[in-house]
Amino acid sequence: MIEFVRNARLWFAPEEVRADGDTPDYRFSLANERTFLAWLRTALALIGGGFAVDQFLPDLNRGWRIGLALSLLGAGVLCALRAVNHWVRCERAMRRGEDLPVSRFPALLSVTVAVVAIVMVVVVLAGWEG
Repeated sequence: MIEFVRNARLWFAPEEVRADGDTPDYRFSLANERTFLAWLRTALALIGGGFAVDQFLPDLNRGWRIGLALSLLGAGVLCALRAVNHWVRCERAMRRGEDLPVSRFPALLSVTVAVVAIVMVVVVLAGWEG
């Protein structure tokens, strides 16, 4: 968590990231940027899914609807924040000639989405009103 906060200032100071180490092959920096954009697309999809659950399932029990929507919205927020943090960490590692950072976040996000999907299947099978 401390590293996350430390890196947060670099999100808005790309010149500081560029000053660290040597310039890597541009192909790697561009691949890092494409990965960042893929994470943002995932975040947008999760946020859109959260709004869809809330807006398009009005017959679903309010507690279930709000819980599922907030789970998806929260996962989208975390995914967006993680995207920029991961971009900074990878860019710095490439410039320093270090191994790329590892993360448990993809597994955590996958489990969260799977749990939300399972809950949605159970709620749908049990009926709209609970």
